[in-house]
Amino acid sequence: MIPLPLKIIFNPMGKVIDAEKGDNLLDVMRLGEIRIESLCGGKGECGKCKVILEKGKIKKKSTLPDKLLHPNEIRENYYLACMVTLQSDCIFTIPVGSRIESPKILLNAEVSLEKLDPPSQKFLIDTKFNLNRNFPFRSIKLRNYAGVQPRASEEVYNKLQTFLNDVSATALISRARGYPEIIDIERGDSTQMNLGLALDLGTTTIVGLLVDLKNGNVLNRASELNRQITYGEELVTRLSYARKGEGLFRLQRAAVDTVKKIVDKLTFEAGVSPSNITDVCVGGNTVMNHLLVGADSAYLEEADIIVSRDPIIVKAKSIGLDLHPESYLYCLPNVSRFLGGDAIGDILTSNIHQSEGVNLIVDLGTNGEIIFGNKHWLFSSSCASGPAFEGEGVRHGMRAARGGIEHVRIDPTTHEAEYSVIEGGRAKGICGSGLIDLVAELYRVKLMDFAGKFIPDSSRLIREGKWGLEYVVAPSVKTEIGQDIVITQADLDYVIDSKAAACGAITVLMKKLKLNVYDINNVYLAGAFGTYSDFKNVTKLGILPEFPNAKIHPIGNGSLAGAYLTIVSNEKRKEARETATKTVYIDLLVDVEFMEEYSKALYIPGDKEYFPSYKQYTS
Repeated sequence: MIPLPLKIIFNPMGKVIDAEKGDNLLDVMRLGEIRIESLCGGKGECGKCKVILEKGKIKKKSTLPDKLLHPNEIRENYYLACMVTLQSDCIFTIPVGSRIESPKILLNAEVSLEKLDPPSQKFLIDTKFNLNRNFPFRSIKLRNYAGVQPRASEEVYNKLQTFLNDVSATALISRARGYPEIIDIERGDSTQMNLGLALDLGTTTIVGLLVDLKNGNVLNRASELNRQITYGEELVTRLSYARKGEGLFRLQRAAVDTVKKIVDKLTFEAGVSPSNITDVCVGGNTVMNHLLVGADSAYLEEADIIVSRDPIIVKAKSIGLDLHPESYLYCLPNVSRFLGGDAIGDILTSNIHQSEGVNLIVDLGTNGEIIFGNKHWLFSSSCASGPAFEGEGVRHGMRAARGGIEHVRIDPTTHEAEYSVIEGGRAKGICGSGLIDLVAELYRVKLMDFAGKFIPDSSRLIREGKWGLEYVVAPSVKTEIGQDIVITQADLDYVIDSKAAACGAITVLMKKLKLNVYDINNVYLAGAFGTYSDFKNVTKLGILPEFPNAKIHPIGNGSLAGAYLTIVSNEKRKEARETATKTVYIDLLVDVEFMEEYSKALYIPGDKEYFPSYKQYTS
């Protein structure tokens, strides 16, 4: 007799998922698209994937991760989903702190373009159908077309024969592969409907723009949490998962399914069909690009390896996207294993590749990208800054979403934290910008020393907790999670480590380029870090050096802006390829100078050489 599947109910969403006895709970939730925090990807190390067992039987894989649960949580039947297997029908409640909320999305940056020249265009075919079978790539005469005669495949040419008696037909031309080719023939005049999809393929969130390729107008915009997130927040975690069995397939499907949902939302709201999308451009890091197209990513775990700097170009249908059947998907080119198309998008958006002076781009997310340069040279690196600046990796950290503490000030007399919460209401946790403010404020009011250590007995709000000393940011009576929101010594150590990695990456490149802080003319801050963080606290904490002569420019979502530019301009695609080719990359994992710079940056704010107004922090 075949055993009946187990019925697993998840509240508060009321979703029922079938499972088998012995299945891992986190795997069941992943396959059932139940979104839950899982920073470590299911290793029992982060303590984020908490569930409450209301009814049923489970078995623990290990009791060691129980140390990540509060004694009150253990008494209330809290478990880590990654550490239990199912033994019967069960009912689980996902507590507020473990649910993945829709994040506060940074959609796009302001970009300008002198000439609209999309790689995907439509032209009416001359009604005389001036065909010449002897032409090398078959000549099809197009109205208002100027340039190299586009190639046409045998299939396209034969399709055209069926339209010979029609009044009109439309040729869809793509230059995605570097030369013009007619990829489809459409009956009638469809030249007024030609759409593109620009995507920021982030590790946490995927954002899409629906673009009218006739005029460059953005018709709609949408975002979704990347469904890969339950397989691990960090890139190295996903790389590891991709090597296991169907891991790569599952990660690809998760990304593609997220894009499909974005496409459905974009086209439904705009009142158009997905089949009208004839081109897709993607800005994403190297790992995400590989996972999206299902390319082998195992080699990206090796230090100092060579990564192709040619853009990835495939047919959208080859990865399961149901758009125009002949549409291409183009990924902005990568530079190295941890400097990808998203960084090239930052360069195109900031325009430093066509600028004078000395410019710096900083994009700190789960991975940090650092780029110095101008129109003559580009010098880059990446750092494992971790997700601290996105509010992850700390005890009560969270991404920027409803309930996240986004800005903090500490009263120097009472030592109580005054804070603002995204969308108002009670706090659920601390997001990246709030975390930067909080640590900088702890230092300012002398509750923490220059090494990032709490000063015992300096405040009644610093107490001994389960994980050592901790500071109470918000008492339980003021939070949505029913617990005190605190920052622990372990959290401080993690933030200091992350800030040292970021600052050390910048200063080691400055050493190699023989630059001082006065030489930098412009600093471009990309992503949510650059948009929402208080720059004074960023330098006060020592995440970035001080640059007294530099103008600071938040550029927003450079990855998305780069995808937009390359979907409306063939020239920008050429610039992207040339930029990727000429960018020098330094792998800090094998660089002997980085450890010295990193070590000096472990103090607040850091080496006096990079903080000319250092005295103001110690007074």
